Amino acid sequence: MVDVIDPKPLTKKDYASDQEVRWCPGCGDYAILNAVQKFFADTGRDRANTVFVSGIGCSSRFPYYMETYGFHTIHGRAAAVATGLKVANPGLEVWMVTGDGDALSIGGNHTAHLLRRNLDLNVLLFNNEIYGLTKGQYSPTSPIGTVKKSTPMGSVDRPFEPVQFALGAQATFVARTIDNDQAHMAKVLEAAAAHKGTSLVEILQNCVIFNKDFYSADVDKQVRADRTIDLVPGRKLVYGKDGQLGLRFRLSAEQGFRVERCAAAEADVWNPAQPSASAAFLLAGMHADPELPLPVGIFRAVAAPCYEDGVNAQVTDAIAKRKPGVLRDLVYAGEIWTVG
Repeated sequence: MVDVIDPKPLTKKDYASDQEVRWCPGCGDYAILNAVQKFFADTGRDRANTVFVSGIGCSSRFPYYMETYGFHTIHGRAAAVATGLKVANPGLEVWMVTGDGDALSIGGNHTAHLLRRNLDLNVLLFNNEIYGLTKGQYSPTSPIGTVKKSTPMGSVDRPFEPVQFALGAQATFVARTIDNDQAHMAKVLEAAAAHKGTSLVEILQNCVIFNKDFYSADVDKQVRADRTIDLVPGRKLVYGKDGQLGLRFRLSAEQGFRVERCAAAEADVWNPAQPSASAAFLLAGMHADPELPLPVGIFRAVAAPCYEDGVNAQVTDAIAKRKPGVLRDLVYAGEIWTVG
């Protein structure tokens, strides 16, 4: 009788490739890479069944550094490649890595359709509110008035709010986390990976060269408890160093549907699975009000059919009804002509 030896558990190092990691010293991408590799090790994910897909940008070097399969595609087109992979092989675990410029500018159309189709894959959207790889132009998430090389007099574009963009595209799972909070990122990654459907995780990520500390007033450890609120399903919307503050939703004829600050005892319980995304949309935009905290955590988590399941069910049904075909017969079907 042969003894069965349990395979040795994989460590974070087992998910790191042999490629030299080449980001600027201090870049938030290092923290994200570390969190993802640790999450993969902690959950024992199958490297041989995992694919990372990226477009163009600093974030898009990610597939080189993961000891999994990967595609470094072209600008804004990672969603198209990820869609093809998942439809062709639904058993693959697909992760798409992109940035605010890659996903919301040239790739905005592709990202919107990926989200509404609801393929069972995960999107990590690194948001540093700037184009880093091409040396500091303003991006679709840069605030109005951003002064950079391409906008010396200040940007006049109204920026996208990535979570609201995703909600508007009917995404079934939307979350936000921060590059300098490894514990929170791990929880969000776990929830995203467990979701059946497209999960989009916005990660606020520091660009130390072109947009340093743009989010520090909200997320630095010294102020984070008072300036952020974690959206945890089934828990009250409370925040503050001592958990003394809360948020609640109100509707009035004068001010419409709104969120307001209150005492913790009066705070509403958060439910990201409610049928309407209106409350999540409202929370996503409230950080424009300096009196309200920056929301992180899970904004939306609902069930919906997955695109690849529908496509492959149609293929299976067609084969059952018409029997397997031959490509040559399809090519030569109908009218054909010969070019001499």
